[in-house]
Amino acid sequence: MNVTLPLVVVLGAGVWTAVKLLGIRLWVAALIALFGFYLAGTFLAPVIEETTRTGVTAVNPK
Repeated sequence: MNVTLPLVVVLGAGVWTAVKLLGIRLWVAALIALFGFYLAGTFLAPVIEETTRTGVTAVNPK
């Protein structure tokens, strides 16, 4: 049985866990999200995307 989840849902669950269980402040999580948003507009975006795809493929091979 295959279950398909968007990566943003998995990352969102990780953030929720960090805020609730690890005690990370919500403003810190928002600051990290904002950093990622601005990082996506830089020259590093293709490298990050390819690394993410490689990692997801390693975890979930087809």
